[in-house]
Amino acid sequence: MSNYSAHPTAVIDEGCTIGAGTRIWHFSHLMTGCSLGERCNIGQNVVVSPGVKLGNNVKVQNNVSLYTGVECDDDVFLGPSCVFTNVINPRSAVNRRDQYARTHVGRGASIGANATIVCGHDIGEFAFIGAGAVVTKTVPPYALVVGNPARQTGWMSEYGHQLKFDAEGNATCPESGQHYQLKGGQVSRKA
Repeated sequence: MSNYSAHPTAVIDEGCTIGAGTRIWHFSHLMTGCSLGERCNIGQNVVVSPGVKLGNNVKVQNNVSLYTGVECDDDVFLGPSCVFTNVINPRSAVNRRDQYARTHVGRGASIGANATIVCGHDIGEFAFIGAGAVVTKTVPPYALVVGNPARQTGWMSEYGHQLKFDAEGNATCPESGQHYQLKGGQVSRKA
């Protein structure tokens, strides 16, 4: 008896690792060698390619493509129809399977609907990628990026609220009350 649940239309190849409490919905395909943590939610029509690693409590919404080279830490949110690439210069007639680039998504990061993450560019923990953004460079922790190409427009709290820093570089999340510091172009949460 498995410790995860999968819709009958899901295709799960042999050799996948799937954590307890994970749910896999309609028409999704998990390919050999992928690894999903505990309590993940894999929406409809999702592709998880060989070697992809998802931490615990990762939410993957409908129509997401996760290609070889992608690794997501715990508590990552991947919005509907977002895409990760894995080759910088793809050509149909040129096999570049030995050139897949790695993309790491840090703990608690959110990627909006229809965003594209160009391979080789990491997403920092608790970063927030706006819907439709095209990420072409590394995104720092807690950064808010939007547009095509994606540009940083602010900073986000761990609860997903835009932070407003005072002259001393201090901000408070309006929902959680957590305190943050902006120093040297980097945000950190105060203990």
